[in-house]
Amino acid sequence: MNIKILFISFAFLFIQQIQSQESTKAILDQAYNQAKIENKNVFVIFHASWCGWCKKMDANMNQATTKKIFDDNYVVKHLVVQEARGKKHLENPGAQELLVKYKGDKSGIPFFLIFDAYGKILTDSFNTKGKNLGCPTSAEEVDEFIKKLKSTSTLSDDELALIVEAFQEKKKE
Repeated sequence: MNIKILFISFAFLFIQQIQSQESTKAILDQAYNQAKIENKNVFVIFHASWCGWCKKMDANMNQATTKKIFDDNYVVKHLVVQEARGKKHLENPGAQELLVKYKGDKSGIPFFLIFDAYGKILTDSFNTKGKNLGCPTSAEEVDEFIKKLKSTSTLSDDELALIVEAFQEKKKE
C-alpha cells in the first residue's frame, strides 16, 4: 500500500510540474490585454536557462537606467525554448512553434519579436542582413536594435541613448 501512495504522489508531482509552465497562448493573451490597457506593444524574448547571451539581454534591459524605459514602453514577456535535456519541463508549451513560425528556430537565442497590442508582428530580431541580433553589443548591432525600438515605441532620443549605453560593449583600453 505504501508503494501505491508513493507512486500516486510522484504521479501528482509530475503532472503538477508539467502543468506549471504556462502556455505561450496564455502568456501572449495576457500580454496583449495588458498592452491594450496600457497603450504599449509586446516585446517577447525567447530564451533558455543555459543561455549566457539571454542572461546578458535581461541584465541590460533590467539595469537601473533601462528597466523603467522598457517597462514604460513595452509589455515584456519571456518564453522558454530549446532547454537542455533534463530541463525540457521549463519550456513554455507552444513557444518553440511560435519561434519556428517567425523563422527564429535556427538563428540562436535570445531571439525577440515585437507585436502590437492585437498580436500583429511589428519587427523581429533579424538585422538587415537576415542575421539574429540576439543580445546586441557591437555598435552596428545596437544601432539596428535602436531602430527597431524607435519604430515600435515613443522612446525619446535621451532614452534611446541610455539603451545604447547599456547595450554597447565598452572598448577596453
